[in-house]
Amino acid sequence: MWIVRLALERPYTFVVAAILIVILGALAIVRTPTDIFPNINIPVVSIIWSYNGLVPEDMADRIVSITERSLTTTVDNIEHIESQSLNGTAVVKVFLQPNASIQQGIAQITAVSQTQLKQLPAGATPPLILAYSASSVPVLQLALSGQNMAEQQLNDYGLNFIRTQIITVPGASVPYPYGGKQRQVQVDLNTTALQSKGLSPLDVVNAISIQNLVLPT
Repeated sequence: MWIVRLALERPYTFVVAAILIVILGALAIVRTPTDIFPNINIPVVSIIWSYNGLVPEDMADRIVSITERSLTTTVDNIEHIESQSLNGTAVVKVFLQPNASIQQGIAQITAVSQTQLKQLPAGATPPLILAYSASSVPVLQLALSGQNMAEQQLNDYGLNFIRTQIITVPGASVPYPYGGKQRQVQVDLNTTALQSKGLSPLDVVNAISIQNLVLPT
């Protein structure tokens, strides 16, 4: 009951204290940052490999496994690695230790990805490397559809037109679109007939590669 006697003896002091509590409480409510998800200080680097024509099993065996083995040897402060293989696409997520330098991690991953190309199937291109936090989640999913439009047209429209407009939004990180169809030529070989002519599948690949040239006009 001592606080009640003190309040009765000094009423002005308690009135001023109550006003300060109201003002400071209102300021705290206005200035307190809000977020749906808490900030998790775990830097993540995503590596996206693309190779048209490979099924998920081949992407995992011929690209993802080599990538994961190379990362564990050359990249520092790895907490764990996650990977996902799709048709023609493989996504490898490298979770670094908390407070690790993500710039150093990106530099090491970029360097080892360039040297890894010699171990990958012929025609493999360098991967797309994205950096973000573990608390970052996609908040928008855009689906494209159109009447009398082929899947190739939708893929081209989303990749070359819509993606270039969305990427200008501050803080946005837009990956390549999934789905659609891309131009692909598939050749079925008769291995018995090839052997009778003294040829191998590699000879056919080389013959197609020689004819598939882009020359300046």
